[in-house]
Amino acid sequence: MLEKRSVRLTHLQAAACVALVLVSSVPSGYAQQNLVLAAGQTNPTAPAVPQTIENDTTGQAGVPQAPQPALTQPLFLRPSAKDYSNGKKGFPNPLKWYTATDYPAPRLSNTPRLDDLLKDGKIYLSLSDAVTLALENNYDIAIARINLDIADTDLLRAKAGSSLRGVSTGVVANTLGGSTSTITGGGGPGGTSSGTGGGGTGANGLVLSTNGSGPTPENMDPVLTGGLEYQANDQQQSNLLFSGGLPELDTNTATYNFGYAQGFLTGTQLTVAFNNNRVTTNSTESSYNPTLTTSFLATVTQHLLQGFGTGINGRFILQAKNNRRITDSAFRQQLLYTVNQIENIYWGLVSAYEDEQAKERALAQSTQLTADNRKQLEIGTLAPLDVVNSDASVASDKQALIASQSNLEYQQLIMKQAIARNLNDPQLANAPVVPTDRVGLDRLPEEDMPVEDLVRQAYVNNPQIEQAVLNMKNNQITIKAEKNGLLPTVDAYGFYGGGGTGGAVSPDCKTTALEFGLPPSDCPGNTNYGNVFTNTLNNSSPNYGAGLNLTISLRNRTAQADQARSQMELRQSQMRLQQLYTQIRIQVINGQYALTNDRAQVAAAQASRDYAAQSLDAEQKKYKLGASTTANVLQQGRNLAIGENTLISATAAYAKDRAALRQLLSTTLGDYGISIEAVAAGTVAQAPLIPGLTAPKAPEPVKPISATP
Repeated sequence: MLEKRSVRLTHLQAAACVALVLVSSVPSGYAQQNLVLAAGQTNPTAPAVPQTIENDTTGQAGVPQAPQPALTQPLFLRPSAKDYSNGKKGFPNPLKWYTATDYPAPRLSNTPRLDDLLKDGKIYLSLSDAVTLALENNYDIAIARINLDIADTDLLRAKAGSSLRGVSTGVVANTLGGSTSTITGGGGPGGTSSGTGGGGTGANGLVLSTNGSGPTPENMDPVLTGGLEYQANDQQQSNLLFSGGLPELDTNTATYNFGYAQGFLTGTQLTVAFNNNRVTTNSTESSYNPTLTTSFLATVTQHLLQGFGTGINGRFILQAKNNRRITDSAFRQQLLYTVNQIENIYWGLVSAYEDEQAKERALAQSTQLTADNRKQLEIGTLAPLDVVNSDASVASDKQALIASQSNLEYQQLIMKQAIARNLNDPQLANAPVVPTDRVGLDRLPEEDMPVEDLVRQAYVNNPQIEQAVLNMKNNQITIKAEKNGLLPTVDAYGFYGGGGTGGAVSPDCKTTALEFGLPPSDCPGNTNYGNVFTNTLNNSSPNYGAGLNLTISLRNRTAQADQARSQMELRQSQMRLQQLYTQIRIQVINGQYALTNDRAQVAAAQASRDYAAQSLDAEQKKYKLGASTTANVLQQGRNLAIGENTLISATAAYAKDRAALRQLLSTTLGDYGISIEAVAAGTVAQAPLIPGLTAPKAPEPVKPISATP
């Protein structure tokens, strides 16, 4: 039996020797690649596996082959129950149409939740509390929240046929600290950097786009016009023959004119004019005194080429609805950005807090060593230079502690300004913030998912892709409008009207008739206004006709330039969308790699810190036995301080990269249980449940050196 075991052992030893020889004969780079592959990573220099090329997986050749983005739900988020996309109702009181709307004043005070966290002069803050307070109090979110109502006012303008003012859809990033490096949109069509442009028309950065141009839609809000005028005209006469022998002709005219106009989505315009005159005069030549005259004229005009159809006249409504959806998506992007920013600030606070504690431990160790050295100096067993060395170390540790405390105070201020609206309360402003959460190192599901699955998830959920797709739809609407704008203006119109004249017969009518050789019976009878108005509408004096107006712009250069530019801007937006896909793919892959590297860094930093602690403990024991020096003990103390700093930094990097990957995948709100609808309304009833957190732990005592790893 022993012989068989010895033979097997001999065979194993031989196999091991052969393996060592083979490994030693292979280039070092190849061996390193194998080590990476053994750790579960992809070989970066291995050739790609041949796969079938898919040039069209969406049914739309020439567009990025990616899944359709998921729309932000629910659509049309609102901070309140009031819908600013609908105007005020005019029934039963039409005067409401002309009253101002007061928007609620902003809340400048903190929510009670922040005061509840203040205990014994300290703010004990968990990551969930920090995120909840930011959702309630952060100014960036509050400012972005109003954009939802601003987008509704644009939709209201579009329903009336007016042009859009546009909505700012860029991320509001005025909170200090914790900035992220994920993609940000902006710049208008094709823009590759942030600008002042948003989801609508108008000034995008420093240039104007064709978005919103084209034939002007009809004004679909009915318009009533009225004119009341009284004129008294006393005019000297130069020829008494024609003035009836009067040296001065006095004419008093009262005018009462009214009009109605309304446009329709079909490119049709209706105008109705109703005019009234009442004229009194001292002239003997007038048959009526006063003379009553009424007339009405209804005209219908229809665009036949330029401006024809509901697609042209209703395009602003479609664009306003798209912009409203873009604003919803931008608000979701704002939440993802701000929540990630709050996490970064929180982990920065945790790092500063732990660094301050580490500096306190280092100062305590160097202070204790100095005290021991002075005792030995008093009894004459230690050289004075060692005491000077330890004193210098104490001074250095005090300086490091002061710097760490200053950094901690600053991080506390950064945290407060991110989660509070008002820091005028001295107790709140001066209270230290104690973070109560630490990041756990449990593996995330995203770390083990195939890269393509992660990329596809980001494509579906990322709000920037959703906004880019909606902006492309707006560009396509503009292209149709610009194409229609190339056509001549051909308008067909028809009108129908009538008129009536009457009044009180002039006493001079019969005399005037006899002067002209006419029988007095030719003088009309008295006619009141009611009869005059009836004659206007009873077709007794009709006025009707039809016509065609034609306007042709020779050379048409302005329309040609705008139409060509709209095509160019569409091509830019298509390339911008593809660029977004490429950027997100790279960032997702890099984010997954970052977590793997961060985890390895944390493990290495923990091992280095443990080794430094064991080395310091061993050196201190040797020092007590007289087998070491003060310099060696101080050096090991500095090594431990460096190891703790490295561990703190590595842990913070892992926590931030984990949050950044969630932001890039746009899963933060779902993973944390944050209701976007509740945040839009400004009422966060349920605190987020953030996974992967642990309670703070005190530094573990020095572990004994083990014979096995």
